[in-house]
Amino acid sequence: MKLTAATVDKMQPTDKRQEIPDALCTGLYFVVQPTGKKGWQVRYRHGGTHRRMTLGAYPVLSLSEARQRARDALAAASEGRDPAGEVKDAKAAKKPDADRDKLSNVIDLFMKRHASRNRRGDDVLAMFRREIMDKWGDRDIHSITKRDVIDVLDGIVDRGSPVTANRLRAHLNTLFNWAKGRDIIEVNAMDGVRPPAPEKPRNRVLTDDEIRLFWNACDGLGYPFGPIYRLLLLTGQRLREVAEMTWREIDGDTWTLPEARSKNADEHTVPLSQDAQALLAGLPRIGGRYVFTTTGNSPVSGFTRAKERVDKLMAEASDDPIPAFTIHDLRRTAATGMAGLRFPPHVVEAILNHRSGTRRGVAGVYNRHDYADEKRAALDAWARYVTQLVEDEPGNIVRIGGR
Repeated sequence: MKLTAATVDKMQPTDKRQEIPDALCTGLYFVVQPTGKKGWQVRYRHGGTHRRMTLGAYPVLSLSEARQRARDALAAASEGRDPAGEVKDAKAAKKPDADRDKLSNVIDLFMKRHASRNRRGDDVLAMFRREIMDKWGDRDIHSITKRDVIDVLDGIVDRGSPVTANRLRAHLNTLFNWAKGRDIIEVNAMDGVRPPAPEKPRNRVLTDDEIRLFWNACDGLGYPFGPIYRLLLLTGQRLREVAEMTWREIDGDTWTLPEARSKNADEHTVPLSQDAQALLAGLPRIGGRYVFTTTGNSPVSGFTRAKERVDKLMAEASDDPIPAFTIHDLRRTAATGMAGLRFPPHVVEAILNHRSGTRRGVAGVYNRHDYADEKRAALDAWARYVTQLVEDEPGNIVRIGGR
């Protein structure tokens, strides 16, 4: 069939792929997909094998231009060359430079050169993967604008996660400033982007009834999340610190958190109450390193779904609605509980491994007492209180804080 500009333009798609050869240029085909997409293709032989090479899309590439490209490819093939292979090799040669500033590659470099020195680097990378990699990962970092950033942050706020939006803004600002300092970009797209939502200090503390519901809900989770959540309530420690606990860190009735895993880079000892010891003694040993693991090679993950299951189990067991709470609120609940049991602030702060308030500044420098005995007494009393709540022994409970 002799193709003309008019016949090509009027060609309509069918339910099957159409390949129409051009009578004036042997080897050139006009391709019409069932979707309506049109394009050009040239066929030739190389090394005794039939080869196909895409020339371009129609109408971006006209009939006359397609014929010329086809003739060039056929001439190269007649010389023993492989034009399709040459195009592929040329693209491969350019790819490293072309991909150099792709956001996913910039983030990899950022994590290696900068964020790896931050103890929370894994959290930063996880947030990038969760919130922006699907949207921007394949984009050149130069193409990301302030409006792009605001759209993403607004979307996170709209789904009900304003704190996450604020954290992502801070991490992106660090990333773009770092990239600017390394001359990857000239302008930080975060300039002028304010925190998308106001933050209020959290003061959520579980009530006695909620503590009972939470503890019982952990039974429904089983290993590893049920024991992790119970240990968080009994010890008042941070989620990552408990979740990444190793058996080597436990020595009898004491858990020693090494500097490398401690948020403030100080070694931290946590006395283990009898209830905490019994909880740990009942756990399976998988792989022999991590206390909470399903593979034996890495700590457990997937806390978002586990928390959703806790919320569901608590709601099913309660006659009244339960206000939302986070796993970090367990830490505040434990601290408030020990304070309500009349243990002084400096002891509670020592348990939480805080460098603030009464353990800050000059006092923190000169007072090196670790309050080991006081911490043990407070954690033992708190564990007894929780146990009495769960076992529903009201006669033995001294109510704290009016709860």
